[in-house]
Amino acid sequence: MPIPPPLVTGVSPKEGPPGTRITIRGENLGHDAKDLVGLKICGVDCLLSAEWKTSSKIVARTGPGKGKGEIIVSTRTGGVGSCTVGFRGYFIQIGPLQESAIWIDESQTVLSNLGRGRASSPMLIKDNEDPLGLSDEGTQPKFKEDELLEMFPEASGKMSLENFSPAWYLLENHHSTSFDDLKAGLGYMKRKAAQRSEGPIAFMKSNLSSTIDCLSSLSAMNRMFATDDIRGDCMNSYAVLLMQAKSCADGLFQEVLGRKDKADSTRNALSVLHRFKFLFYLPLHIERNIQRGDYNLVINDFVRARSLFADTQVQIFKKVYKEVEEQINLFRKMLHNKLLELPNSLEEQKKLIRYLVSLESGGEPAWECLNNQQNWLMTMLSHCRNEHIIEGKKLKKEDCTIERKQTTPMSPHQTGYGRNKSSNLTSGQDQSTTTRFKTPQKVLFIEELNDIVTENFPDFWKLGHAYFAGSLIHKETGDKSFKIDSNKHLQFKQMVSDVITFFANLVRAAFLPESLENLPREEREKYGIWPENKQEIPFAWLPHCVRCVRSCVSSLTNLDLPTDSTDLIQELAFDMRTHCMFTLLKQAITDVECLHTKETWNVEADDEYGGTTQLPALFENIVNETIQHLHEVVIQNRTGEYEIFSQQTTQKEATMLCTKLLQAFSVCLHKLAFQQPQSIGDTNKSDSLQDDLPPFDKRLIIMLSNCNHVCNRVIPRLVENLEKHGYVEMDKGLQIAQAKYLELDNKLFEAYIEEKSNPIVGAMEQNMYRGSFDWNTCTKPVAVRSYLKEVLMGMIEVHAEVYAVFPSFVPRVMCKVVEAVAEELSRLMLCSTGFNSNGALQARLELIALQDAVSAYRNDAAIKHFQEALAILTPIGSSKKMMDEILNKFKSQMQFQLMSFQTDRCL
Repeated sequence: MPIPPPLVTGVSPKEGPPGTRITIRGENLGHDAKDLVGLKICGVDCLLSAEWKTSSKIVARTGPGKGKGEIIVSTRTGGVGSCTVGFRGYFIQIGPLQESAIWIDESQTVLSNLGRGRASSPMLIKDNEDPLGLSDEGTQPKFKEDELLEMFPEASGKMSLENFSPAWYLLENHHSTSFDDLKAGLGYMKRKAAQRSEGPIAFMKSNLSSTIDCLSSLSAMNRMFATDDIRGDCMNSYAVLLMQAKSCADGLFQEVLGRKDKADSTRNALSVLHRFKFLFYLPLHIERNIQRGDYNLVINDFVRARSLFADTQVQIFKKVYKEVEEQINLFRKMLHNKLLELPNSLEEQKKLIRYLVSLESGGEPAWECLNNQQNWLMTMLSHCRNEHIIEGKKLKKEDCTIERKQTTPMSPHQTGYGRNKSSNLTSGQDQSTTTRFKTPQKVLFIEELNDIVTENFPDFWKLGHAYFAGSLIHKETGDKSFKIDSNKHLQFKQMVSDVITFFANLVRAAFLPESLENLPREEREKYGIWPENKQEIPFAWLPHCVRCVRSCVSSLTNLDLPTDSTDLIQELAFDMRTHCMFTLLKQAITDVECLHTKETWNVEADDEYGGTTQLPALFENIVNETIQHLHEVVIQNRTGEYEIFSQQTTQKEATMLCTKLLQAFSVCLHKLAFQQPQSIGDTNKSDSLQDDLPPFDKRLIIMLSNCNHVCNRVIPRLVENLEKHGYVEMDKGLQIAQAKYLELDNKLFEAYIEEKSNPIVGAMEQNMYRGSFDWNTCTKPVAVRSYLKEVLMGMIEVHAEVYAVFPSFVPRVMCKVVEAVAEELSRLMLCSTGFNSNGALQARLELIALQDAVSAYRNDAAIKHFQEALAILTPIGSSKKMMDEILNKFKSQMQFQLMSFQTDRCL
């Protein structure tokens, strides 16, 4: 199938002078660049400038053709083509006000117009030019003027008129031009405008050869005229004519040239403003950036302006730069004031210091900031001390007032005879309660002091570290040769030490005043004299205070402070820990000694360990809670802290207090066993306590059981717990404590034996000789007498009482009771005046009956007493059978009672 010939359907632009770059569009414009063999525009061959793009697009430059002509494309495959559009070529006509580097032939324009008697308008010529350098090659019909008037009633498409409308112009001339071509036209217009704005100097530079040729032609013409003019009149007449022409031209264009000069000067001024707008707008930019807080922009702009205009000799530049320096001076003062305003964050302080260094404010803002911050810290600590001491004195006065009101004899209103009895009592209770549960002033003081130091001192230290490391100066100035004065390093070290010392001594003045007794009076008063209250800080708040101090010390230790400062705060933490430990141990001792007020006398039976009340458990809980609390608050070491038991004095004191704590419960047991409850306050309450109080013997056996339980089980467990938590030499404490409880055990046991055996022993003699009984006149024995049964019943009562509380104590108690009974019975036998045969038999019968009944509890002393009594009696002889029958009858009758002496043999 033959390939159709090329067909050109569009061109852009559609007109232009020689050398115009045009885009040709159409169909079948060749398969490739080699297929294109010919291109004629307005009859001129332009193949050499042609650039084949695609089969539908070719880019080329026009030749020197003039007028409207066709664009013919020829290819090897399609042959010579045709076109439906054309291109109009024209030569640029230079107007009378346009600059030109060559002589312009004005014979066809100026002379013809002069012949007609009117001047030409250069704007008419310009109106024919397309400012975009484009042509509308589309086939669509153009908009009619009537249609454009309807769309733009008050506009025009002529560029010379004031109501020129760009939209009208584009619709009229470029309604079918593509958007890309319009963008290209915009670029063309910008280039033309840039060429016109370059001015005559740029025009001369671009046309220097033409200008030189013109001058050479004028010189040659002048020489020829001078050669031909022998008289010289012609040259003079030419000069006069030229001067007259110049004067006439000046007269005609004086106003225009004046406006042009004014416009040039304005343009030059605007050019200068535009070129140096950075400097002229700098004062405004500085003010705005300061208001926005963009200090970096302010400094960068000033540094740039200083490098460009600091040494300028131009007056206007000097004036503006002076205004800039005045603003920067105010800016420096503002930064300096902000630097001295505290509190402030570390990063903000570093920024301000770097700003001042970059602005070369003079002095050393970093060192000045360090001094200011140290003074501010000392002031804050002093203010905190004064505020809380004053508040503490006020609270002391209020406490004294309340105490006086409570001790003052009651008025009629307060005794209840007035009308406002209830309200007065309630207000007094509320005031007392508020005072009692209010946070102690020293606790508030240590909390605020801790906040001040932990929140502000690290920034102070880090800022100083950055200053001596040089990061605040080298980073901004780049001057690595800058060296810090070594004296300032020592001064800063002393400043740090002063703050740490002041902080530590403020804490000591509040909690450890005895540690400051060796200081001079003036220096001691500098740390504050706290009011002496009857009630010091409650022990429950002391661990909280220790936590605050340790937390503060830990945060300061992590800063890697100088050794002397670190040792100072570590000693403070150690002293606070030991003070807390000793205080809590002493308080625990007091609490244990006061446990007797919580005794309910409810015995909880336990077959294995015996019956005990709640007090041993309360005692163990108090000690364990104290140990655990101390472990959490005091014993556990943090990084860098001293071991709590590293000092011999602390170790010795802690061991002594722990031993006292273990012994303290013995005081409580002793009070409960031997002392009667004191009548305190309300009489009804005292009566109720008396009603609930067990008898003396019951109290003794209960306390004896408690004492045994504490000595054998509680104390070893507590010692083990103490050793587990790091307390040393507790084996000695165990021995001392157990010795104390064994001593109390013996005392309680002796008192109980005396309390229980005395009634039994005391009634034996009276009951033995009841009814005028006499061993010498005794009749034949028929049974064991009732006094012995009463003795056994008394012993059974003791047995039952002990067994109900502590079964394991039965042998120990019963042996002593049996010993006392045997001793008394032996004494009565030995003191008798004599025995007849029946009396001896009756005595032997009773001795053997008692001995057999309590055989499980006979100790060596009891056996000895029985033997002594039997030794004074005559032998049994032939009455053995009768005695055995009586004994068997006694055992049969008393079988149930005697079982109590037999069932516990396994204990």
